[in-house]
Amino acid sequence: MRRALVLALGTALATAGLSMVAQAAPPSATGPDPSVRPPGWKTPRTSWGAPDLSGYWSNATMTPLTRNPKLSSKSVMTPDEAKAIETMWTTALERSNAPTKEGEADKPTAEDVKAFTKLLELRPDFAAAGGDVGGYNTFWIDPGTHINRVNGEYRTSIITTANGLPPTRKTGAPTAAGFGQYRDLYDSYEQRSLGDRCIMGFGRNAGPPMLPNGYYNNGYQIVQTPETVVLHVELIHEARVVRLNGTHRADDVRPWMGDSIGHYEGETLVVETTNIPERQHFMGSWKNLKVTEWFTRVSPTAIQYRFQVEDPATWEKPWGGEYTFHPMNGRIYEYACHEGNYALPGILRGARQVEKEAAAKAAETPPAKPRAD
Repeated sequence: MRRALVLALGTALATAGLSMVAQAAPPSATGPDPSVRPPGWKTPRTSWGAPDLSGYWSNATMTPLTRNPKLSSKSVMTPDEAKAIETMWTTALERSNAPTKEGEADKPTAEDVKAFTKLLELRPDFAAAGGDVGGYNTFWIDPGTHINRVNGEYRTSIITTANGLPPTRKTGAPTAAGFGQYRDLYDSYEQRSLGDRCIMGFGRNAGPPMLPNGYYNNGYQIVQTPETVVLHVELIHEARVVRLNGTHRADDVRPWMGDSIGHYEGETLVVETTNIPERQHFMGSWKNLKVTEWFTRVSPTAIQYRFQVEDPATWEKPWGGEYTFHPMNGRIYEYACHEGNYALPGILRGARQVEKEAAAKAAETPPAKPRAD
């Protein structure tokens, strides 16, 4: 067994402090920095002359999408600051994953409480994740153990705006239907999230933009041909096909992950996506949303990924972020989410049971007596 600290302590410690996250499994901070192009290094090429981006990559990272001012008001950390946070994180993870005796998973020791408190200081969402992703404790997740480095800098957020936060939406900006509401809708499977239905992954691993989800399955395979680039995503086993040197479709058909076209600019693959479906909105934007992505091989073991989102009806100007992909330790196998997906019927059955119990309780309640006056 493992210490089920997320469930045992999550409620009590859910208000703990900070929110910090970083990188899959890059080399240590003392070795060569893979996010910086080595002197004299040349980008490998495919047999037809395109920059070679192929292979298995991961974007698992401790660095969060948005900057938490309680942790840092700066966009960049010093190496010492990054090392201290990484050490605290890995130590707390190791303690929370330590074996425990049969029947004692719900009896955390003082050291367990201290370790999990540290985890919640860095990732307060772990308190909720224990229940929200099936009651997993930290043994079952693979969130990354390093701060993301981009161009040699330890970043405090993936978003690259001045404050590390998305810009304010315009007053009256249109919002995707059901934005932030799927969690509390139980009348039909069609109302549930795409992740519940095993159609698309939770978070935005597939994108665009492609973002780490902070928990697990942050692997990718990039496959290139002279006519296309396939961005194969581990979570839910999705594949986004980018047509090279083409044009966007002229109709309003909106495929899952949108309509992606691409071309090479020197060492960089540039991908532009439109026609994003409403159910895959980004922060409420979808109908007029355009996402541009840049993939640049900057070293033998790193791809720099940069994205820009724009929607004149939602934000005053385009904005975006960046991070670094690093090689996966292994390959991607099928994520067969749909096989034995007991969660979805369980969610709906649970809702029906709650309704049944509420109706029975209402039937047992005697009607209120009329007032004597």
